[in-house]
Amino acid sequence: MVSSQSTSPTIEYDAFLFDLDGTLLDTADDLGTALNTVLRSQQLDTVSREVYRAAASNGAAALLEVGFKDKWGEQPQAQLVKQLIDAYAANIAKHTTCFAGIEPLLIELERKNIKWGIMTNKPGFLTAPLVAAIPALKNACVVISGDTLAEAKPSPLPLLHCAKLMGVAPNRCLYIGDALRDIQAGKAAGMHTATALWGYVPNLTEVLSWQADFNWQSPIEGFNHI
Repeated sequence: MVSSQSTSPTIEYDAFLFDLDGTLLDTADDLGTALNTVLRSQQLDTVSREVYRAAASNGAAALLEVGFKDKWGEQPQAQLVKQLIDAYAANIAKHTTCFAGIEPLLIELERKNIKWGIMTNKPGFLTAPLVAAIPALKNACVVISGDTLAEAKPSPLPLLHCAKLMGVAPNRCLYIGDALRDIQAGKAAGMHTATALWGYVPNLTEVLSWQADFNWQSPIEGFNHI
């Protein structure tokens, strides 16, 4: 069991910002279904949840590489990425749900009048319908996608943009994510960071090397900072 806290003291924040895939939402099965649809169309073996889940936060090309393995470099990659995205967009929230503990955390943030928002590298044309399909996310103060600005994570610019729109100082924000780029972006923006260990994280040794301020086993640990 890893400690939920590394070096930072318990702090109460004015705003929480969240990554989307692997942090707020378990989107792996819808992404994996899209991947397997592409693989079947190419007469290739499908992959298991255990395999595709590890790549679920890393974008369409990373998912396809998991499926095609050493054959990926020989493929018409742009065409296959489009095929996967089209398949995913057609069934974007069929199996997707909030991770356990997310809804209570969001409810408590709202009860305490603490702002919360979403900053994801997912493109806006996928982010908007996905967020709209999940009732628990309807009260997000801000939703920023990977193509909202000219730069995406690990650039700090989208997170700084979120803070500006919310009217909150960056150093009073906590950013929660499940990938190295999330922690890098949060640190570069001057925010505190928390790793979502329930998400699509790699091995624990690698996660600890990111040196987030907190490593949360469950979203409920966020109650300690409200």
